[in-house]
Amino acid sequence: MLRCKILSWQPAGLLHTCSRLLAADKDLLLKLRKRTGYSFTNCKKALDKFSNDVKQAEVWLHEQAQKEGWSKANKLQGRKTAEGLIGLLHKGNTAVMVEVNCETDFVARNVKFQQLVQQVAASTLKHCQSTERSASSYLKGFLAGEDFLQMNTEESSLKDLLAMTIGKLGENMIMKRAAWVTVPSSMIIGSYMHGSLPADSASLANMAFGKYGSLVICQPNDNCKSNVTELGRRLGQHVVGMSPLTLGSLEDESAGDTETRMLAQPFLLEPSLTVGQYLEPHDVQVLDFVRFECGEETQTTQSNQS
Repeated sequence: MLRCKILSWQPAGLLHTCSRLLAADKDLLLKLRKRTGYSFTNCKKALDKFSNDVKQAEVWLHEQAQKEGWSKANKLQGRKTAEGLIGLLHKGNTAVMVEVNCETDFVARNVKFQQLVQQVAASTLKHCQSTERSASSYLKGFLAGEDFLQMNTEESSLKDLLAMTIGKLGENMIMKRAAWVTVPSSMIIGSYMHGSLPADSASLANMAFGKYGSLVICQPNDNCKSNVTELGRRLGQHVVGMSPLTLGSLEDESAGDTETRMLAQPFLLEPSLTVGQYLEPHDVQVLDFVRFECGEETQTTQSNQS
């Protein structure tokens, strides 16, 4: 008996159209995933919901992330946040240091947490740059707690970004504090970060992360021939290591209370000299400093005036 094999038939044009549609769907999925960072499953769900309209899908994904993030943030609120990072951002004549806390060191090393620290620092820098400046003197300011909740990034508020990061990483977090310094062209800002972590993303290359950080405001005299940038870094290292509370003066050496006054302390890198003595041949003055230690107890107001 003759057996005939029946083949299904589809117009060639229809096959090509289907393959083009599948390729287009994949491109949209990849595009949405790259733009938002959300999972492929959620991106596909969003595209299906809005008939491949990428803009509507992106808005919906952000709304869902905010809802889930705030729900998780409310549940975790009150849990101890003893770990975290100091972030340092230095741009031109302005530098900022921020502290953001989480529950574990494991999360502190996560790139998403570091991106949150970066956004807090960038928002603090923007706030500082909007402040009226002095042409002849430096300015220093501090922010804490509620101050951050009023700030915005390019894409959302810091408040929402915090909630979304909590939702993604599953730990309680707080934006604890920030310090900013801006100086005229006659001064420099020395900076130092102890226990620095390598940036896991190219987008974080402008940041320094660690557990201890410092900023030191220096004013070179007219005869200064020293490498002031390196000198500022060494002074920052002293501030981190010796924990001065006030700047003090050279006269403090005879007062007997030298432990907490920076200029009268033995210089960390040359203990045979005080900081003041070390500075004399360099023709550089230290005007002020800021020191952050991750997890330390802080006061509402801070001052380094003697």
